[in-house]
Amino acid sequence: MKYSWRIGKIFGIDIRIDSSWIVIFILFTWVLAGNYFPQTYPHWTRTLYWVIGTITSLLLFASVLGHELAHSVVAIKQGEKVRSITLFILGGVAQINEEPNQPLKEFTMSSVGPLSSLAIALIFFIVSILLRGVSQPLRASAIYLAIINVGLAVFNLLPGFPMDGGRILRSIIWKITGDLKKATRIASNTGQAFSFLLIFLGILRILGGNLSGLWMILIGWFLHSAAVRGYEQVVVKTMLEGLKAEDLMNKEFETVSSFLIVQNLVDDYILKKKERVFLVSDNGGLKGIVCLEDVKETPREKWTSATVGEIMTPREKLEAVSLHDNGNQILNSLTAKDIHQVPVMDGEKIAGIICRTDILRFLQLRSELGV
Repeated sequence: MKYSWRIGKIFGIDIRIDSSWIVIFILFTWVLAGNYFPQTYPHWTRTLYWVIGTITSLLLFASVLGHELAHSVVAIKQGEKVRSITLFILGGVAQINEEPNQPLKEFTMSSVGPLSSLAIALIFFIVSILLRGVSQPLRASAIYLAIINVGLAVFNLLPGFPMDGGRILRSIIWKITGDLKKATRIASNTGQAFSFLLIFLGILRILGGNLSGLWMILIGWFLHSAAVRGYEQVVVKTMLEGLKAEDLMNKEFETVSSFLIVQNLVDDYILKKKERVFLVSDNGGLKGIVCLEDVKETPREKWTSATVGEIMTPREKLEAVSLHDNGNQILNSLTAKDIHQVPVMDGEKIAGIICRTDILRFLQLRSELGV
């Protein structure tokens, strides 16, 4: 979801559309307008097929958005922060800063998704009844949306992590065993087994001449990747438990003055020391951070006159942490804000710096040692 566009905000949550969504929207509209509706209602005009197909596709993705909003609202009520909801080729995903820290919270947040899809299906079913004798095309769209939302609810309830059913399974095992890592491993293995089943069935369909098997293979591949990634995230969280910023920080960091000329920064620091990031400090106090990217964004002709203080990211815009901040919180902060390093402060003094690569190296070392 690297290329996406913000289309609005609901309940303070950014709503975004990934570039892949355009592909599936066009494909889905084409299937409805060129296949489903013509076969079911052969007496409609060609224009009507495309109008109803487009309306139905838009309402389908609105239903997916409603599903993700239900998750997000519950997450917010449970004290979590939801950054955005992005619609993409396989549906939608809510970007929640942290995973639920209790089995009941995860059970509640996961259950509300399928329930919301069933509620949306009921709404469309009622609408289809009200439209009887009023408009056959709109009623046909409502019936289709009622059926497909029931299908979405049932599919999401399958016990394959990270789908809602898999998360519900994880929350139950977590509650019984008290071990999140074990619960995630079991739910992840279940999800992987289910994904392999989808891929196998997809291959059988293709061999039977049904190209819809490609869609099943794509979903299976996505679910397998997500299941593996979900377990890896819990392993990382377990490794970082109990660690503080002072355990992860690099004390051998370089500082530069805010009065340093950019050309001197390039010649004497970036090129000689082969570093990309430098803390900016005057008299021991943190002023900001200057990165290679800041230099690249500065016109070359200004390198001999501009100072580091003019191109740096100032302290007030930085995400600084203290010596005793939790390792998981630091990694979540780096990931959520898409930044690569944070300074570690001891009061008003700089104690060190934590880069995302430092955390990754630490995790790799523990993994190799089997710790």
